[in-house]
Amino acid sequence: MEVIKNILIVLYLIICVALIIVTIVQNKESQNSMEDIAENPRANKYYDKNKSRTRTGKMQKNTIILGIIFAILTIVLGIVYVL
Repeated sequence: MEVIKNILIVLYLIICVALIIVTIVQNKESQNSMEDIAENPRANKYYDKNKSRTRTGKMQKNTIILGIIFAILTIVLGIVYVL
């Protein structure tokens, strides 16, 4: 049981560091995007359809995946330490 705890702690630390790095690397959303849409509403249609294929979209997807793994590992570690 001790080996499983140690493996889970190492995975937990790796996920924590990866989540921090992915979050820091992300770009902030453009604050002028509402102005751009108001000026030319058709200009962002292509970008909106393909947003998941851009670097920003992939980073957001990775952040969500790492966040889910982080939450699951937190629950599992809590259960393992109670036992």
